[in-house]
Amino acid sequence: MENFLAAAAAGIAAAFGGFGGGDNRMPPPERNAVRNEIKMQASTTARGSFDIACIAAAVAAREAALGTAAGANAQALTSAYSARASALASAYTQTEKEAIKKAVKSSWANFGAALRLAQRGWKNAQKTAWTQFKTAIKACGPAASSVADTANAGADEKAGAGSD
Repeated sequence: MENFLAAAAAGIAAAFGGFGGGDNRMPPPERNAVRNEIKMQASTTARGSFDIACIAAAVAAREAALGTAAGANAQALTSAYSARASALASAYTQTEKEAIKKAVKSSWANFGAALRLAQRGWKNAQKTAWTQFKTAIKACGPAASSVADTANAGADEKAGAGSD
């Protein structure tokens, strides 16, 4: 029985790296230094320079314009829903079936037109804000676009409001 316990202890010790002492860590895996290296390039040359304060101002102006446009769009949508509610309430005060149907149809047509108008206004405001931003960022130095968030314009385009 003692031999069995000794053999078991030796096997466990071998499996877990001995009874202490020594460096039992596994060697690090080999790595391709070029592939795993993150390269950050900061340039002070004229070709790679940019004015961070200018970029910040351009971003702030763009975001302010988009915020104002979003508020205007929200107001246009609220007005569209309010006008629809009033028109439908008025339609259902009618007594003639055909008059009710005509008024309801008109209510929904006007509502759809208001939504399309709101959407068009929102899209135009987005386009204007981003166009002005792209123009402003050019004045911030030749490498300004490398640190600006211009690549995210697509995400902003998907943030729609109203309907198409």
